[in-house]
Amino acid sequence: AETACKNRPLDLVFIIDSSRSVRPEEFEKVKIFLSKMIDTLDVGKRTTRVAVMNYASTVKVEFPLRTYFDKASMKEAISHIEPLSAGTMTGLAIQTAMDKVFTEEMGTRPATFNIPKVVIVVTDGRPQDQVQDVAASARTAGIEIYAVGVDRADMQSLRIMASEPLDEHVFYVETYGVIEKLTSKFRETFCVANVCALGTHDCEQVCVSDGGSYLCDCYEGYALNPDKRTCSAVDMCAPGRHECDQICVSNNGSYDCECYEGYTLNPDKKTCSAMDMCAPGRHDCAQVCLSNDGSYSCDCFEGYTLNPDEKTCSAVDMCAPGRHDCEQVCVRDDLFYTCDCYQGYTLNPDKKTCSRAITSRLVTTEESCKCEAIAALQDSVTSRLEALSTK
Repeated sequence: AETACKNRPLDLVFIIDSSRSVRPEEFEKVKIFLSKMIDTLDVGKRTTRVAVMNYASTVKVEFPLRTYFDKASMKEAISHIEPLSAGTMTGLAIQTAMDKVFTEEMGTRPATFNIPKVVIVVTDGRPQDQVQDVAASARTAGIEIYAVGVDRADMQSLRIMASEPLDEHVFYVETYGVIEKLTSKFRETFCVANVCALGTHDCEQVCVSDGGSYLCDCYEGYALNPDKRTCSAVDMCAPGRHECDQICVSNNGSYDCECYEGYTLNPDKKTCSAMDMCAPGRHDCAQVCLSNDGSYSCDCFEGYTLNPDEKTCSAVDMCAPGRHDCEQVCVRDDLFYTCDCYQGYTLNPDKKTCSRAITSRLVTTEESCKCEAIAALQDSVTSRLEALSTK
C-alpha cells in the first residue's frame, strides 16, 4: 500500500509561526513536525517541491522551492531555523508567499504543469493583521491553504484563512508536543493512487502521477515524442538552445562549449577569449611572430627573407641588384654591405659614389738629369738641321 500511495506532486510551502508566544522548546517541536512531514512526502524536482517560511512581526523565507530537491538537505536546513520572537503577522506571511515564493523565478512550476500550490500555516495565536482579504486573494490565485492551530490559536482566524471544505483544511492540536500526530492526516490528505509506483505505466523515461492517472515526461535534454510516451534527444546545439559563444558540441541530450583555434574557453565554460598566439611556446616562427586576433603570422629580421614554409628565414644577398645603392662595387659583409670603386677611382665622402683618381709622383734627381740631357740633345739636333737647311 505504501508504494501504491504517494503524495501527488505539489509546490508546498510551510509557513510557521515563531512569535514570542511560541517558547523555544515548542519551536523545536514545530521543526520536528516539518521534518516528519518531509519524510512522508515524495520530494524531488519533478515531484513535490518544498519551501519553508518563518514569520512573526517580520517574514523570512528560510528556503524557496528551487533550493533543495532531497529530504536530507531540507531537514538539515530546517534544523538551523531560529525563531524571530516578535508579533504574529500572518496576513503579511501569506502575502509574502504569493509575492516572493510562488513565482517561477523562485521555483514554482508554470501553470501549464497543473501542479497544485499548497500552503500549510502553523500558528498558536491570533493574527495581528488583516488576514481575511489576503487569504481570499491567495485562494483566488489558486493557492490551497491548510491552517494548523496549536494551543491558544484562534479557531475563527484559522477558518477565515483556510480553503474549503473547512473540515478538510483546518486542524487543531492542544500542544506542540502532539503536533507530530498530524503527519498521518496530511499523508492521507495528499495521498493518491500512484500509477507510476504500481508499474502499470508505459512511459519510456519519467512517469509523473496526475491524480489517479499519470503523465509521461523526459529527462533533461530529451523531448517527449508525439506518442506522449517515448523520448528523443533534442539537439541542444540548435539555434537558441545553447549559450556557447563560438562552438556548441552536442553531447547525448546535453552540450559542451568549445572555441575556434586561437581562442580559449573562459571559466564560465561558455564564452571565449583570443589567446596570445605569439606567447613563448605557442608559435613556430623562427624569428618574428605577429599576433593577429587569435591567429598569427611569421616575419623576419631586417636582412632576412621569409622562406616558402612561412616560418623560417634566410639571410638575403644585400649586394643583389636593386638591394644596394653603391655606384660601382658592393662588398657584402654578413647582413650588411659597404661600397667600393674600380681601380683608378676613389670613394666619395658619401660612401656610395666614386670619382676618377688624380695621379702624381715625385721626380728623382737622376730622372731630372736624364731629362736635361735629352733636352740638350734635342736642341743640338735641331740646330744642325737648321744649319743644313740654310746651305
